[in-house]
Amino acid sequence: MPRILVVGGGYAGFYTAWKLEKHLRKGEAEVTMVDPLPYMTYQPFLPEVAAGEIEARHVVVSHRRHLKRTRIIAAKVTGIDHAHKVATITPADGEPWQQEYDHIVVTAGAVSRTFPIPGIADNAIGLKTIEEAVAIRDRLLTNFDRAANLPAGPERDRLLTVVVVGGGFAGIEVFAELRALASSLVKDYPTISFEDTHFHLIEAMGRIMPEVSLKTSEWVLKNLAQRGANVHLDTQLQSAVDGNVELSTGETIPTDLIVWTAGVMANPTVVRGGDLPVEERGRIRTRADLRVGTAEEVVEGAWAAGDVSAVPDLSGGGVGGYCVPNAQHAVRQAKLLAKNLVAVIRGEVPREYLHKNLGAVAGLGLYHGVFQSGDFALKGFFAWVAHRGYHGLAMPSWERKWRVIGDWWHNFWLGRDNVSLQAVQNPRYVFEEFAARPRPAAPETAPAIDPKSVAKDEGAAAVAPAEKDNKVGAKS
Repeated sequence: MPRILVVGGGYAGFYTAWKLEKHLRKGEAEVTMVDPLPYMTYQPFLPEVAAGEIEARHVVVSHRRHLKRTRIIAAKVTGIDHAHKVATITPADGEPWQQEYDHIVVTAGAVSRTFPIPGIADNAIGLKTIEEAVAIRDRLLTNFDRAANLPAGPERDRLLTVVVVGGGFAGIEVFAELRALASSLVKDYPTISFEDTHFHLIEAMGRIMPEVSLKTSEWVLKNLAQRGANVHLDTQLQSAVDGNVELSTGETIPTDLIVWTAGVMANPTVVRGGDLPVEERGRIRTRADLRVGTAEEVVEGAWAAGDVSAVPDLSGGGVGGYCVPNAQHAVRQAKLLAKNLVAVIRGEVPREYLHKNLGAVAGLGLYHGVFQSGDFALKGFFAWVAHRGYHGLAMPSWERKWRVIGDWWHNFWLGRDNVSLQAVQNPRYVFEEFAARPRPAAPETAPAIDPKSVAKDEGAAAVAPAEKDNKVGAKS
Protein backbone atom coordinates (compact mmCIF):
# COMPACT_ATOMS: atom_id res chain seq x y z
CA MET A 1 0.00 0.00 0.00
CA PRO A 2 1.50 3.39 -1.00
CA ARG A 3 2.72 5.48 1.92
CA ILE A 4 1.99 9.23 1.70
CA LEU A 5 3.89 11.58 4.03
CA VAL A 6 2.46 15.10 4.42
CA VAL A 7 5.02 17.56 5.83
CA GLY A 8 3.21 20.38 7.63
CA GLY A 9 -0.33 20.70 8.97
CA GLY A 10 -1.18 24.26 8.01
CA TYR A 11 -3.54 25.32 5.23
CA ALA A 12 -2.14 23.20 2.44
CA GLY A 13 -1.17 20.24 4.62
CA PHE A 14 -4.47 19.99 6.47
CA TYR A 15 -6.59 20.35 3.34
CA THR A 16 -4.45 17.82 1.45
CA ALA A 17 -4.89 15.19 4.18
CA TRP A 18 -8.57 16.10 4.61
CA LYS A 19 -9.31 15.66 0.90
CA LEU A 20 -7.16 12.53 0.61
CA GLU A 21 -9.39 10.93 3.22
CA LYS A 22 -12.35 11.80 1.00
CA HIS A 23 -10.92 10.62 -2.34
CA LEU A 24 -8.92 7.53 -1.34
CA ARG A 25 -10.67 4.20 -1.21
CA LYS A 26 -10.32 2.14 1.95
CA GLY A 27 -6.91 0.47 1.96
CA GLU A 28 -5.76 2.33 -1.16
CA ALA A 29 -3.02 4.35 0.59
CA GLU A 30 -1.67 5.13 4.04
CA VAL A 31 -1.50 8.85 4.96
CA THR A 32 0.77 10.31 7.67
CA MET A 33 0.94 14.00 8.54
CA VAL A 34 3.80 15.51 10.56
CA ASP A 35 3.55 18.88 12.28
CA PRO A 36 4.81 20.13 15.67
CA LEU A 37 1.45 21.82 16.34
CA PRO A 38 -1.80 19.87 16.88
CA TYR A 39 -3.88 22.29 14.82
CA MET A 40 -4.22 24.33 11.65
CA THR A 41 -4.52 28.13 12.08
CA TYR A 42 -6.96 30.11 9.94
CA GLN A 43 -4.62 33.06 9.54
CA PRO A 44 -7.03 35.61 7.99
CA PHE A 45 -8.72 35.77 11.39
CA LEU A 46 -5.54 36.59 13.34
CA PRO A 47 -6.17 40.38 13.20
CA GLU A 48 -9.63 39.85 14.71
CA VAL A 49 -8.15 37.63 17.42
CA ALA A 50 -5.65 40.39 18.20
CA ALA A 51 -8.55 42.84 18.47
CA GLY A 52 -10.65 40.62 20.74
CA GLU A 53 -13.37 39.99 18.13
CA ILE A 54 -12.90 36.20 18.01
CA GLU A 55 -11.91 33.71 20.70
CA ALA A 56 -8.42 32.39 19.94
CA ARG A 57 -9.27 28.67 20.07
CA HIS A 58 -12.08 29.15 17.57
CA VAL A 59 -9.76 30.03 14.66
CA VAL A 60 -7.69 26.87 14.92
CA VAL A 61 -8.77 23.47 13.58
CA SER A 62 -7.78 20.36 15.51
CA HIS A 63 -5.92 17.79 13.41
CA ARG A 64 -7.00 14.78 15.41
CA ARG A 65 -10.66 15.83 15.59
CA HIS A 66 -11.09 16.27 11.84
CA LEU A 67 -8.59 13.82 10.34
CA LYS A 68 -9.97 10.42 11.29
CA ARG A 69 -8.00 8.18 8.90
CA THR A 70 -4.68 10.03 8.93
CA ARG A 71 -1.82 9.14 11.24
CA ILE A 72 -0.84 12.33 13.11
CA ILE A 73 2.73 12.76 14.33
CA ALA A 74 3.49 15.76 16.56
CA ALA A 75 7.07 16.46 15.52
CA LYS A 76 9.24 18.30 12.99
CA VAL A 77 10.62 17.05 9.70
CA THR A 78 14.26 18.13 9.86
CA GLY A 79 15.56 16.31 6.81
CA ILE A 80 14.33 14.94 3.49
CA ASP A 81 16.42 12.42 1.57
CA HIS A 82 14.19 11.98 -1.44
CA ALA A 83 16.84 10.02 -3.32
CA HIS A 84 16.17 7.22 -0.84
CA LYS A 85 12.60 8.35 0.00
CA VAL A 86 13.34 8.80 3.69
CA ALA A 87 12.49 11.73 5.97
CA THR A 88 14.06 12.52 9.33
CA ILE A 89 11.42 13.14 11.99
CA THR A 90 12.50 14.91 15.17
CA PRO A 91 10.03 14.89 18.10
CA ALA A 92 10.09 17.26 21.06
CA ASP A 93 10.99 14.29 23.29
CA GLY A 94 13.01 11.27 22.37
CA GLU A 95 15.39 10.51 19.53
CA PRO A 96 14.86 11.35 15.83
CA TRP A 97 13.93 8.52 13.50
CA GLN A 98 13.77 7.80 9.78
CA GLN A 99 10.34 7.62 8.15
CA GLU A 100 10.10 5.87 4.80
CA TYR A 101 7.53 6.96 2.20
CA ASP A 102 6.46 6.48 -1.40
CA HIS A 103 5.02 9.99 -1.91
CA ILE A 104 5.99 13.11 0.03
CA VAL A 105 3.81 16.24 0.11
CA VAL A 106 5.76 19.28 1.32
CA THR A 107 3.39 21.91 2.73
CA ALA A 108 5.53 23.37 5.51
CA GLY A 109 4.26 26.92 4.94
CA ALA A 110 6.11 30.15 5.63
CA VAL A 111 7.57 32.08 8.54
CA SER A 112 8.06 35.79 9.15
CA ARG A 113 10.89 37.25 7.10
CA THR A 114 12.91 39.87 8.95
CA PHE A 115 15.97 41.96 8.17
CA PRO A 116 19.02 42.52 10.40
CA ILE A 117 17.64 45.76 11.84
CA PRO A 118 18.96 46.45 15.36
CA GLY A 119 16.35 45.72 18.02
CA ILE A 120 13.76 43.96 15.84
CA ALA A 121 14.64 40.42 16.93
CA ASP A 122 14.52 41.49 20.59
CA ASN A 123 11.47 43.77 20.64
CA ALA A 124 9.09 43.03 17.73
CA ILE A 125 6.41 40.36 17.43
CA GLY A 126 5.11 38.74 14.26
CA LEU A 127 1.60 37.82 13.15
CA LYS A 128 1.88 34.29 11.76
CA THR A 129 0.63 32.24 14.72
CA ILE A 130 -2.35 32.26 17.04
CA GLU A 131 0.01 32.67 20.00
CA GLU A 132 1.38 35.90 18.51
CA ALA A 133 -2.12 37.30 17.95
CA VAL A 134 -3.09 36.58 21.56
CA ALA A 135 0.15 38.11 22.85
CA ILE A 136 -0.48 41.31 20.86
CA ARG A 137 -3.99 41.63 22.26
CA ASP A 138 -2.89 41.03 25.85
CA ARG A 139 0.03 43.43 25.53
CA LEU A 140 -2.21 46.28 24.36
CA LEU A 141 -4.80 45.64 27.08
CA THR A 142 -2.15 45.38 29.78
CA ASN A 143 -0.50 48.58 28.59
CA PHE A 144 -3.80 50.42 29.00
CA ASP A 145 -3.99 49.18 32.61
CA ARG A 146 -0.43 50.32 33.29
CA ALA A 147 -0.82 53.67 31.58
CA ALA A 148 -4.00 54.46 33.54
CA ASN A 149 -1.91 54.65 36.72
CA LEU A 150 0.73 57.01 35.32
CA PRO A 151 0.73 60.79 34.96
CA ALA A 152 1.06 62.33 31.53
CA GLY A 153 4.63 61.92 30.29
CA PRO A 154 7.03 59.93 28.10
CA GLU A 155 6.47 56.57 29.82
CA ARG A 156 2.70 56.86 29.53
CA ASP A 157 2.98 57.83 25.86
CA ARG A 158 5.26 54.87 25.20
CA LEU A 159 2.71 52.42 26.64
CA LEU A 160 -0.09 53.91 24.53
CA THR A 161 1.87 53.85 21.25
CA VAL A 162 1.60 51.00 18.72
CA VAL A 163 3.88 50.60 15.69
CA VAL A 164 3.08 48.18 12.85
CA VAL A 165 5.74 47.51 10.20
CA GLY A 166 4.46 46.51 6.75
CA GLY A 167 1.62 47.88 4.64
CA GLY A 168 0.36 44.70 3.02
CA PHE A 169 -2.99 43.08 3.79
CA ALA A 170 -1.86 41.56 7.09
CA GLY A 171 -0.26 44.80 8.30
CA ILE A 172 -3.19 47.04 7.38
CA GLU A 173 -5.76 44.67 8.85
CA VAL A 174 -4.05 44.24 12.22
CA PHE A 175 -3.24 47.96 12.32
CA ALA A 176 -6.87 48.93 11.72
CA GLU A 177 -8.21 46.30 14.12
CA LEU A 178 -5.89 47.42 16.93
CA ARG A 179 -6.88 51.03 16.30
CA ALA A 180 -10.54 50.00 16.65
CA LEU A 181 -9.77 48.06 19.84
CA ALA A 182 -7.97 51.03 21.40
CA SER A 183 -10.83 53.35 20.49
CA SER A 184 -13.31 51.05 22.22
CA LEU A 185 -11.13 50.82 25.34
CA VAL A 186 -11.01 54.58 25.97
CA LYS A 187 -14.54 54.68 27.42
CA ASP A 188 -13.48 52.26 30.17
CA TYR A 189 -10.44 54.32 31.21
CA PRO A 190 -11.45 57.79 32.49
CA THR A 191 -7.81 58.91 32.73
CA ILE A 192 -7.04 58.06 29.08
CA SER A 193 -8.44 60.04 26.18
CA PHE A 194 -8.54 59.17 22.49
CA GLU A 195 -5.81 61.75 21.83
CA ASP A 196 -3.49 59.90 24.26
CA THR A 197 -3.33 56.85 21.96
CA HIS A 198 -0.87 56.84 19.07
CA PHE A 199 -0.81 54.44 16.12
CA HIS A 200 1.89 54.38 13.44
CA LEU A 201 2.28 52.14 10.39
CA ILE A 202 5.65 52.06 8.59
CA GLU A 203 5.74 51.17 4.89
CA ALA A 204 8.88 51.33 2.74
CA MET A 205 6.93 51.64 -0.52
CA GLY A 206 4.94 54.61 -1.74
CA ARG A 207 1.56 52.90 -1.29
CA ILE A 208 -0.22 50.28 0.82
CA MET A 209 -2.12 47.11 -0.11
CA PRO A 210 -0.75 46.42 -3.63
CA GLU A 211 -3.48 43.77 -4.05
CA VAL A 212 -6.12 46.50 -4.55
CA SER A 213 -6.28 49.49 -6.89
CA LEU A 214 -4.45 52.70 -6.09
CA LYS A 215 -7.77 54.50 -5.66
CA THR A 216 -8.95 51.94 -3.11
CA SER A 217 -5.67 52.07 -1.20
CA GLU A 218 -5.93 55.86 -1.03
CA TRP A 219 -9.43 55.51 0.43
CA VAL A 220 -8.02 53.20 3.10
CA LEU A 221 -5.37 55.80 3.98
CA LYS A 222 -8.03 58.48 4.30
CA ASN A 223 -10.21 56.20 6.45
CA LEU A 224 -7.32 55.41 8.79
CA ALA A 225 -6.39 59.09 9.10
CA GLN A 226 -9.96 59.95 10.10
CA ARG A 227 -9.72 57.33 12.85
CA GLY A 228 -6.52 58.80 14.30
CA ALA A 229 -3.95 56.50 12.71
CA ASN A 230 -0.70 57.62 11.09
CA VAL A 231 0.73 55.91 8.01
CA HIS A 232 4.36 56.65 7.06
CA LEU A 233 4.92 55.89 3.34
CA ASP A 234 8.33 55.77 1.65
CA THR A 235 9.78 55.28 5.12
CA GLN A 236 12.21 52.65 6.32
CA LEU A 237 12.75 51.31 9.82
CA GLN A 238 16.40 51.74 10.82
CA SER A 239 16.44 50.70 14.48
CA ALA A 240 14.17 49.47 17.26
CA VAL A 241 16.65 49.16 20.13
CA ASP A 242 14.91 49.33 23.52
CA GLY A 243 11.61 49.99 21.75
CA ASN A 244 12.77 53.28 20.24
CA VAL A 245 11.67 53.07 16.60
CA GLU A 246 14.03 55.16 14.47
CA LEU A 247 12.82 55.99 10.97
CA SER A 248 14.66 57.01 7.82
CA THR A 249 12.90 60.39 8.09
CA GLY A 250 14.81 61.11 11.30
CA GLU A 251 11.77 60.63 13.54
CA THR A 252 11.99 58.46 16.67
CA ILE A 253 8.86 56.79 18.09
CA PRO A 254 9.17 55.22 21.56
CA THR A 255 6.77 52.26 21.89
CA ASP A 256 6.14 49.11 23.88
CA LEU A 257 4.43 47.21 21.05
CA ILE A 258 6.00 46.63 17.61
CA VAL A 259 4.15 44.30 15.22
CA TRP A 260 6.19 43.01 12.25
CA THR A 261 4.25 42.05 9.09
CA ALA A 262 6.82 42.99 6.43
CA GLY A 263 6.95 39.80 4.45
CA VAL A 264 7.30 36.02 4.77
CA MET A 265 9.69 33.35 3.53
CA ALA A 266 9.41 29.62 2.94
CA ASN A 267 10.04 27.49 6.03
CA PRO A 268 13.87 27.24 6.01
CA THR A 269 14.05 24.18 8.27
CA VAL A 270 12.33 21.99 5.71
CA VAL A 271 13.66 23.61 2.53
CA ARG A 272 17.32 23.63 3.56
CA GLY A 273 17.13 20.22 5.20
CA GLY A 274 16.23 18.37 2.03
CA ASP A 275 17.44 17.49 -1.46
CA LEU A 276 14.40 18.76 -3.39
CA PRO A 277 15.10 21.48 -6.01
CA VAL A 278 14.81 25.06 -4.73
CA GLU A 279 14.39 28.27 -6.74
CA GLU A 280 16.16 31.59 -6.11
CA ARG A 281 13.67 32.85 -3.48
CA GLY A 282 14.10 29.76 -1.33
CA ARG A 283 10.90 27.96 -2.33
CA ILE A 284 10.58 24.40 -3.62
CA ARG A 285 10.45 24.40 -7.41
CA THR A 286 7.00 23.08 -8.31
CA ARG A 287 5.19 22.34 -11.55
CA ALA A 288 1.70 23.53 -12.42
CA ASP A 289 0.35 20.05 -11.64
CA LEU A 290 1.83 20.46 -8.13
CA ARG A 291 4.53 17.82 -8.59
CA VAL A 292 8.02 18.94 -7.65
CA GLY A 293 10.25 19.72 -10.62
CA THR A 294 10.23 21.80 -13.78
CA ALA A 295 8.11 21.78 -16.91
CA GLU A 296 10.73 19.52 -18.53
CA GLU A 297 11.51 17.21 -15.60
CA VAL A 298 9.43 15.67 -12.81
CA VAL A 299 10.74 14.58 -9.42
CA GLU A 300 8.73 11.39 -9.06
CA GLY A 301 6.96 10.93 -5.73
CA ALA A 302 7.44 14.53 -4.58
CA TRP A 303 4.65 17.12 -4.32
CA ALA A 304 4.42 20.65 -2.89
CA ALA A 305 1.80 23.36 -2.33
CA GLY A 306 1.19 26.53 -0.38
CA ASP A 307 3.69 29.15 0.75
CA VAL A 308 6.67 26.78 0.69
CA SER A 309 6.27 26.13 -3.04
CA ALA A 310 6.89 28.12 -6.22
CA VAL A 311 3.84 27.18 -8.31
CA PRO A 312 3.51 28.77 -11.78
CA ASP A 313 0.49 31.09 -11.99
CA LEU A 314 -1.10 30.10 -15.30
CA SER A 315 -3.65 32.92 -14.98
CA GLY A 316 -0.87 35.47 -15.55
CA GLY A 317 -1.66 37.42 -12.41
CA GLY A 318 1.14 36.19 -10.17
CA VAL A 319 4.23 38.07 -9.09
CA GLY A 320 7.21 36.96 -11.20
CA GLY A 321 5.03 34.34 -12.85
CA TYR A 322 4.31 32.44 -9.61
CA CYS A 323 1.31 32.20 -7.32
CA VAL A 324 1.54 34.67 -4.44
CA PRO A 325 1.78 33.15 -0.94
CA ASN A 326 -1.74 33.51 0.43
CA ALA A 327 -4.47 31.35 1.91
CA GLN A 328 -6.61 31.47 -1.22
CA HIS A 329 -3.97 29.69 -3.30
CA ALA A 330 -2.91 27.31 -0.52
CA VAL A 331 -6.43 25.92 -0.04
CA ARG A 332 -7.16 25.52 -3.74
CA GLN A 333 -3.76 23.99 -4.48
CA ALA A 334 -4.21 21.49 -1.65
CA LYS A 335 -7.61 20.35 -2.94
CA LEU A 336 -6.21 19.79 -6.43
CA LEU A 337 -3.04 18.17 -5.08
CA ALA A 338 -5.11 15.54 -3.25
CA LYS A 339 -7.02 14.75 -6.47
CA ASN A 340 -3.81 14.64 -8.53
CA LEU A 341 -2.03 12.39 -6.06
CA VAL A 342 -4.92 9.93 -6.09
CA ALA A 343 -4.94 10.09 -9.89
CA VAL A 344 -1.23 9.23 -10.11
CA ILE A 345 -1.67 6.32 -7.70
CA ARG A 346 -4.43 5.03 -10.00
CA GLY A 347 -2.33 5.52 -13.13
CA GLU A 348 -4.22 8.58 -14.34
CA VAL A 349 -2.91 11.96 -15.55
CA PRO A 350 -2.86 14.89 -13.06
CA ARG A 351 -4.41 18.26 -13.90
CA GLU A 352 -2.67 21.64 -13.80
CA TYR A 353 -3.54 24.28 -11.22
CA LEU A 354 -5.28 27.33 -12.65
CA HIS A 355 -7.04 29.88 -10.49
CA LYS A 356 -7.83 33.44 -11.46
CA ASN A 357 -8.11 35.71 -8.46
CA LEU A 358 -11.67 36.97 -8.30
CA GLY A 359 -10.92 39.76 -5.85
CA ALA A 360 -9.52 40.77 -2.50
CA VAL A 361 -11.35 41.59 0.70
CA ALA A 362 -10.03 43.08 3.94
CA GLY A 363 -11.46 43.98 7.32
CA LEU A 364 -10.42 47.32 8.76
CA GLY A 365 -11.93 47.12 12.20
CA LEU A 366 -15.55 46.96 13.28
CA TYR A 367 -17.90 48.07 10.46
CA HIS A 368 -15.03 49.09 8.16
CA GLY A 369 -13.73 47.12 5.17
CA VAL A 370 -12.76 47.10 1.50
CA PHE A 371 -13.52 44.71 -1.35
CA GLN A 372 -11.86 44.83 -4.78
CA SER A 373 -12.74 42.74 -7.83
CA GLY A 374 -11.31 44.02 -11.07
CA ASP A 375 -12.33 47.66 -11.42
CA PHE A 376 -15.21 47.23 -8.98
CA ALA A 377 -14.54 48.36 -5.40
CA LEU A 378 -16.75 48.24 -2.34
CA LYS A 379 -15.87 50.26 0.74
CA GLY A 380 -17.14 50.71 4.27
CA PHE A 381 -19.86 48.70 6.02
CA PHE A 382 -20.95 46.47 3.13
CA ALA A 383 -17.34 45.56 2.36
CA TRP A 384 -16.91 44.64 6.02
CA VAL A 385 -19.98 42.38 5.78
CA ALA A 386 -18.52 40.80 2.63
CA HIS A 387 -15.24 40.20 4.47
CA ARG A 388 -16.92 38.40 7.34
CA GLY A 389 -19.22 36.48 5.03
CA TYR A 390 -16.40 35.21 2.83
CA HIS A 391 -14.08 34.16 5.64
CA GLY A 392 -16.90 32.79 7.77
CA LEU A 393 -17.80 30.41 4.93
CA ALA A 394 -14.14 29.65 4.14
CA MET A 395 -13.42 28.48 7.69
CA PRO A 396 -12.92 24.69 7.54
CA SER A 397 -15.73 22.51 8.96
CA TRP A 398 -19.15 23.59 10.17
CA GLU A 399 -18.06 22.98 13.75
CA ARG A 400 -15.51 25.80 13.43
CA LYS A 401 -17.85 28.01 11.38
CA TRP A 402 -20.49 27.99 14.11
CA ARG A 403 -17.94 28.84 16.78
CA VAL A 404 -16.71 31.90 14.86
CA ILE A 405 -20.21 33.05 13.95
CA GLY A 406 -21.18 32.59 17.60
CA ASP A 407 -18.37 34.91 18.67
CA TRP A 408 -19.57 37.60 16.26
CA TRP A 409 -23.14 37.18 17.44
CA HIS A 410 -22.25 37.44 21.13
CA ASN A 411 -20.03 40.46 20.55
CA PHE A 412 -22.80 42.21 18.64
CA TRP A 413 -25.04 42.09 21.70
CA LEU A 414 -22.49 42.04 24.53
CA GLY A 415 -19.46 43.91 23.12
CA ARG A 416 -15.84 42.82 23.17
CA ASP A 417 -14.47 40.83 26.07
CA ASN A 418 -11.62 43.21 26.86
CA VAL A 419 -9.74 41.28 29.52
CA SER A 420 -5.99 40.73 29.33
CA LEU A 421 -4.73 37.25 30.15
CA GLN A 422 -1.07 38.13 29.75
CA ALA A 423 -0.27 36.30 32.98
CA VAL A 424 -1.08 33.04 31.21
CA GLN A 425 2.39 33.27 29.67
CA ASN A 426 3.71 32.67 33.19
CA PRO A 427 0.84 30.72 34.78
CA ARG A 428 2.77 29.56 37.87
CA TYR A 429 3.74 32.96 39.21
CA VAL A 430 1.03 33.07 41.94
CA PHE A 431 1.58 29.45 42.91
CA GLU A 432 5.34 29.98 43.14
CA GLU A 433 4.94 33.15 45.20
CA PHE A 434 2.92 31.49 47.96
CA ALA A 435 4.04 27.86 47.72
CA ALA A 436 5.52 26.40 50.91
CA ARG A 437 9.11 25.29 50.49
CA PRO A 438 11.30 23.02 52.68
CA ARG A 439 13.08 24.96 55.41
CA PRO A 440 16.88 24.91 55.40
CA ALA A 441 18.46 22.39 57.77
CA ALA A 442 19.17 23.80 61.27
CA PRO A 443 22.93 24.12 62.14
CA GLU A 444 24.31 21.43 64.45
CA THR A 445 24.42 22.54 68.18
CA ALA A 446 27.63 22.10 70.26
CA PRO A 447 27.40 19.39 73.01
CA ALA A 448 26.85 20.57 76.64
CA ILE A 449 30.07 21.10 78.70
CA ASP A 450 30.41 19.48 82.17
CA PRO A 451 32.19 21.91 84.65
CA LYS A 452 33.80 19.00 86.57
CA SER A 453 35.39 17.58 83.43
CA VAL A 454 36.69 21.06 82.53
CA ALA A 455 38.41 21.40 85.97
CA LYS A 456 39.86 17.91 85.64
CA ASP A 457 41.24 18.70 82.20
CA GLU A 458 42.82 21.95 83.44
CA GLY A 459 44.55 20.11 86.31
CA ALA A 460 45.92 17.50 83.98
CA ALA A 461 47.24 20.19 81.69
CA ALA A 462 49.09 21.85 84.61
CA VAL A 463 50.85 18.61 85.62
CA ALA A 464 51.82 17.55 82.13
CA PRO A 465 54.70 20.06 81.60
CA ALA A 466 56.40 19.02 84.85
CA GLU A 467 56.25 15.35 83.91
CA LYS A 468 57.73 16.22 80.54
CA ASP A 469 60.65 18.07 82.17
CA ASN A 470 61.39 15.12 84.50
CA LYS A 471 61.52 12.74 81.58
CA VAL A 472 63.92 15.01 79.74
CA GLY A 473 66.20 15.29 82.75
CA ALA A 474 66.25 11.53 83.31
CA LYS A 475 67.15 10.97 79.69
CA SER A 476 70.09 13.42 79.80
